[in-house]
Amino acid sequence: MNSRKTFQSSRLKASLALTAGSMLLAGAVHADNWFPYPVDVWEPAFDMASPRTQKEYSPLAKADKAWDICVSFPHMKDAYWTAVNYGVVSESERLGIKMQLVEAGGYTNLNNQISQIEDCISSGADALVLGAISYDGLNNVIKEAKDKGIPVIDIINGVSSKDISAKSLVSFGEMGYKAGEYLANLHPKGSPAVQVGWFPGPPGAGWVEAGNKGFQDAIADSAVELVETKYGDTGKEVQLKLVEDTLEAHPDLDYIVGTAVTAEAAVVLLRSRDLADDVSVMSYYYTPGVHQGIKRGQILAAPTDSTVIQGRIAIDQAVRILEKKEFYKHVGPILSIIDKNNVSTFDDTAALAPLSFKPTFQVK
Repeated sequence: MNSRKTFQSSRLKASLALTAGSMLLAGAVHADNWFPYPVDVWEPAFDMASPRTQKEYSPLAKADKAWDICVSFPHMKDAYWTAVNYGVVSESERLGIKMQLVEAGGYTNLNNQISQIEDCISSGADALVLGAISYDGLNNVIKEAKDKGIPVIDIINGVSSKDISAKSLVSFGEMGYKAGEYLANLHPKGSPAVQVGWFPGPPGAGWVEAGNKGFQDAIADSAVELVETKYGDTGKEVQLKLVEDTLEAHPDLDYIVGTAVTAEAAVVLLRSRDLADDVSVMSYYYTPGVHQGIKRGQILAAPTDSTVIQGRIAIDQAVRILEKKEFYKHVGPILSIIDKNNVSTFDDTAALAPLSFKPTFQVK
């Protein structure tokens, strides 16, 4: 290991206490007692720059009738969306409603998602919960739903449309910022420079653009040098190829930071090339692979957005809107960053589906 990386390793060990005092999510998040849950509420709604108020979210006890809710996801290819799936399924069952889920197959399949949503509308869905492939590309079909009296709840990824009824999501700009801030604290301005390869995710997705800006803002005044930014779909093969190309182009790379899929692929690749002690890995969101990687010391840290909770809240928002009950228009779980100091006390049931859970596309 060269002297720069020896310094990096010592800095990391000395700085792992940085997040020991970060907010942990208390209480087991089971189907019947996941609430009250700490959230941020944005007002005015639908603007991530709006002021936030911290609240405790409690859902309805039961729906008044068995509403039929259609849920549209970009894909079901990774554990992140499986966790959201678990959230919407569990809350649909708890509230006593029907749920039908469709997935478009990946971030390159915008037209497929539009077609699936049109099918939801034509089949008579009472509400739509939408995890969008594109920040702007679904605005027309969202307006079509609104014009037919179907409320649309924007979940996880974000859309620019003002025709939605509610948002259940966090600021991915803040998620990216938290990851970048963690590195900036390890390598402040004036310390030896470190090289970072950054893999924010699929181009054009709202969450990716926000995460990219947040990350770059956080490292701007630090010793973190961004030597490569590579966009790509969150399939494992795509991310693995991007990481391989970056390692070839930058043999002195110190960090790989990006999507959870990037991080999981990087751990395997670095181990196979005997580089695990030279290149550190971070994710800017949370999955079971990231969770295990942190516990094993293979992944440095990751912020969590309590993915399961976002799914639960979106379903509850939809029912509240249909039943004309009071609801938060723009809400998301409070973020925290997890590293080896707090991973053992973090309540991962807020962010991860149970190991026994399999992707589920219908609640009857």
